[in-house]
Amino acid sequence: MKALNPMLAAALLAPMALTATDVREEILVIVNNHIITRRSLTQAVEQQHAALYRQFSGKELDEKLKDAREKTLQGLVDAFLLEDKGAELGSPITDDYVRASIDGIKKENNFATDADLERALKGSLGIGLPEFTKRQKQQATQQFVLQREVFSKVAVEDNELRAYYEDHKDEYRLPSRFRIRELVLAKGATAEEQAEARKKLEAIQAELKGGKSFEELARQHSTSPSKATGGDLGWMNKGFLRASIEDAAVKLKPEQVSAPIETDKDLYLIQLVALEDAPVKAFAEVREKIVEKLQEPKAQNAIEQYLAGLRMRANIRYLVPKDQILKG
Repeated sequence: MKALNPMLAAALLAPMALTATDVREEILVIVNNHIITRRSLTQAVEQQHAALYRQFSGKELDEKLKDAREKTLQGLVDAFLLEDKGAELGSPITDDYVRASIDGIKKENNFATDADLERALKGSLGIGLPEFTKRQKQQATQQFVLQREVFSKVAVEDNELRAYYEDHKDEYRLPSRFRIRELVLAKGATAEEQAEARKKLEAIQAELKGGKSFEELARQHSTSPSKATGGDLGWMNKGFLRASIEDAAVKLKPEQVSAPIETDKDLYLIQLVALEDAPVKAFAEVREKIVEKLQEPKAQNAIEQYLAGLRMRANIRYLVPKDQILKG
């Protein structure tokens, strides 16, 4: 789904519908059957300010901060209007959908458990997993409505898509990858053991020069579990192995063996099996992403017109005058 219009970004902190507990808080605005409290607005403004400080500086930052409170308040209102419109349209954003999205986030960031994700969320956003899940559902519902009601009606010509693809191929380049075999010898703890390990490595190098296969020698001598596959580690993207090993690997030619590589505990020889340059995804694979990217600027006016229509039909009541809210 498409990313939200920036004016809605603060809406991720929107409170839920009116409850008995919320009544104790100072209510600033009622949007249909939802409320915006002073606390929820303050939280949203603080988050928006933090985001602006990360992205801008100097005069540009000052300009952005001037109307941040007003845009954040409008974003909270519009978020509720989109949430209600999503319900009216029969939004497909179910709890299962959101759970699958959370699992995807965990996988992309190498979080093994929900607890790992929650620790990261508390460290970066100051929220727990339940709150993050609620916000993900709100955002996905807003995206669904905008995609259906606005973006799907913004046309982008095929020649525009292809021209963008040709000019920005690096955006769609996959990571380069390589395949190596390793032969690992444990250095040992004592000086004598380390000397013996180096001597053994020299003997292995001599056997390689004599024509013995790296795979066979790895099966015989390696102390790594990869000895079972003749040292073959399979295809790997850059960034998964020690930098010293990766740097040595990409400088080799296929079947060539590296000079010895020493780590704190082991001695390595590596053989390059194959090196694959970073391929570019085919146009067909990335077409929809390019459509979304090119639709975004074209859709800004259409989004504002659509939201203006939702506001006109909604029941929006300011319990505190808007000018007072904007003053803080």
